[in-house]
Amino acid sequence: MTDTADRTAESDAVAEVKDWLAANWDPDLTVEAWWERLGDSGWAVPTWPEEWHGKGLSRSDGVQVQNAISAHGALPAPGGLGLLLAGPTILVHGDDEQKKRYLRDIVTGKRGWCQLFSEPGAGSDLAGLNSRAVKDGEEWVVTGQKVWTSGGHAADLGMLIARTDPEQPKHAGITYFVIDMHQPGIDVRPLREMTGRALFNEVFLEEARVPADAVIGGLGNGWRVANTTLMFERSGLGAGGGSGAASLASAGTVAGDLPKRAGDFVVTGGRRGGGGAALFGSSAKGLASLAKGAGKAADPHIRQRLMQLHTMGEVARFNNLRLKAAMAAKRDIPGLPNIAKLTMSNMVRLSRDLGLEIAGAYGTLHAYTAEGRKELDEATGMPWLAGVTESALFAQGPPIYGGTDQVQRNIIGERVLGLPKEPGFDKNTPYKDLPKNG
Repeated sequence: MTDTADRTAESDAVAEVKDWLAANWDPDLTVEAWWERLGDSGWAVPTWPEEWHGKGLSRSDGVQVQNAISAHGALPAPGGLGLLLAGPTILVHGDDEQKKRYLRDIVTGKRGWCQLFSEPGAGSDLAGLNSRAVKDGEEWVVTGQKVWTSGGHAADLGMLIARTDPEQPKHAGITYFVIDMHQPGIDVRPLREMTGRALFNEVFLEEARVPADAVIGGLGNGWRVANTTLMFERSGLGAGGGSGAASLASAGTVAGDLPKRAGDFVVTGGRRGGGGAALFGSSAKGLASLAKGAGKAADPHIRQRLMQLHTMGEVARFNNLRLKAAMAAKRDIPGLPNIAKLTMSNMVRLSRDLGLEIAGAYGTLHAYTAEGRKELDEATGMPWLAGVTESALFAQGPPIYGGTDQVQRNIIGERVLGLPKEPGFDKNTPYKDLPKNG
């Protein structure tokens, strides 16, 4: 009985957003106008504080609201690294002026973001980065190279970490900036993947400029702020976190989706945007449907693997509920985001293998362009095949990005279990005196 006083806060929030959607969703609005309406209402990111464009809901309740938006047939909140990483980090470490400057443009999708962390010689050893920022009056001048920058080609702003004091040990002399990607001195070059797509980029910075008031978390505190971003990244990427359907429209001024009709980006039938076909195979339910369609649902080996994938997903989901309960009680479960990230890697690998087993010999076929995918669909009569093969090719990426599996295990071993740290002299040695990577 949903009208009685024992309704949960979750069901109240879902009922409220349903009423709001009935009164406000209009598919003929532009993406920009709809996202502005959604963002200003607080329903775009309902887990954020009310004073910063949210509703103050728990993460679990926020997922229910996102699912309700998708189920209504409305365009979901803008996806991308603004909502996933930049916004949450600024909420934790930014001052009020920075929150006013950046957060509304994130929830309304007016600006797209990218993450300028990894470098050719500083991937797993991120603190060994070489990009440098030098103070010049009221600005910082940045020179260096970043790599594996997701969405860099469509970003308005970037989360940048650069070395501001080489006299300090490598973890201490780093500062976290927000950098304008639309300026001379920034060159974004796509990196073509074996899937045929180019989701990642390398970025060259040659005397690019950042205003002094775009430092997040204070000078020299970049490592601490970056770890907050990485925590949100691992939680967002990890298994069991749950999410509503991500938007098929892209945030920011570069992608060109803001002036388009919002209703044209709504997809029915349950397929999610944002991750594209590369993440298609991660659902046990989706793969079970494929097995039925391919006549392999009775195969005991495939049934066992489907059950294994389902079980891993359920364990991850319950771990997320455990974390929610702990946080509600002002406690924490150390290492759970790292465990979720490792679980996601295992699930992606299992999905890869299972999808190819279902596809059989057809799994050796892959198309690298939109036209090629259309031709492959027509030749095989399997419109799902491109998703399976792309998922299989892409599966090597998730165990690397967001912190490799090896990094996650090191963090769990050293910071959670208290095991001895790897020997090294770099913790207290000035960065300028260290041998350089790459």
